[in-house]
Amino acid sequence: MGDAVSYLTQDGIANSRTMLSRVAQAAAQQNAPGDPDRWTYDNRRDWASSPGWSEAWESALVAHPEEDYDPGADEAVITDGMILSQVRAMVPAVVIP
Repeated sequence: MGDAVSYLTQDGIANSRTMLSRVAQAAAQQNAPGDPDRWTYDNRRDWASSPGWSEAWESALVAHPEEDYDPGADEAVITDGMILSQVRAMVPAVVIP
């Protein structure tokens, strides 16, 4: 897909209930500022546009044409490691005096 991304796909990732829950859990673990659910929602457009996520999501949808398939619940599509890496990149480091 190269530099071309599907904004519709990114929107689907950003508004996936499962992805919102998974990213919020990583945000909580990484001490994101404020409420992890609020942080996740407020930043959903940024983490949903992470490199490779759209391609993985679209590929999973093609491989699983069934109507009730949820790529966000399939940990092989966007892995916990991918989520953790993105959340770590977005959460400011905590400086301990």
